[in-house]
Amino acid sequence: MTLTTEKKKEVIEKYKTSNDDTGSANVQVALLSEKIDSLSSHFKTHKKDNHSRRGLLMMVNKRRKLLDYLKSKNFSTYKQIISDLGLRK
Repeated sequence: MTLTTEKKKEVIEKYKTSNDDTGSANVQVALLSEKIDSLSSHFKTHKKDNHSRRGLLMMVNKRRKLLDYLKSKNFSTYKQIISDLGLRK
């Protein structure tokens, strides 16, 4: 369910804003989206895993808060992230 180191590096390289960037809102949203996608596939086989479902809901809420922050600070970046990740809004 967790992301591999290679996958994390790949996502960070794609969404970073500078050379040393590993924790900007863009990168955090992208990493959370990857984790959410992997957990969503987990729930297709484990329908009664309510403990992990709570973690999924917390990740979705955190991503929503980060996207709201991006929307208020830099709308063009927000639109680009939404379209790149294929999120609704």
